[in-house]
Amino acid sequence: MVTLAQLWLPILLSGVFVFIASSILHMVFKFWHTPDYHGLANEDEVRAAIRKGNPAPGMYLIPWCKMEDMKQPAAQGKFTEGPVGFLILRASGMPNMGKSLGSWFVFCLIVALFAGYIAQHALLIGAPYLHVFQIVGTAAFMGFAFGALPMGIWWGQPWRAVVKDMIDGLIYALLTAGTFGCFWPH
Repeated sequence: MVTLAQLWLPILLSGVFVFIASSILHMVFKFWHTPDYHGLANEDEVRAAIRKGNPAPGMYLIPWCKMEDMKQPAAQGKFTEGPVGFLILRASGMPNMGKSLGSWFVFCLIVALFAGYIAQHALLIGAPYLHVFQIVGTAAFMGFAFGALPMGIWWGQPWRAVVKDMIDGLIYALLTAGTFGCFWPH
């Protein structure tokens, strides 16, 4: 039986390879994700209106109403009139890229750890490369890609962006699967 301790190298290398690939996708290939983000024509006015309400960092709905109020004509009118959206506010100040990148790297390691955990229970020492690739790749794809679907279903993220995020997840899963396949214990 394979132990997680035996998989430390593919777990670590997968995290590194996925981190590098994601950096390339987001920083080098500007044509890939950059077109999915848009600014508002009246950004200064919107920012001023939000600051005026002094909201704490968190998630907000526009328009806001309780579920039981959704049947009320006033609430329905707000939705019909629009805009309808989700707003995520962070603390004021420059984004802490170091913290975000560190958190992303830890996430990559966690996905690799769980993919390895699943594989250790499904595969034996000396398993063929393709079997390792299939099990780890499937588990890693679920970890890296499936989280994009609720963004389109519930949050209204454009499906084009959701598909791109899932393609990113596929790339990350293939890297993870290949790494585990190469370094699977024999």
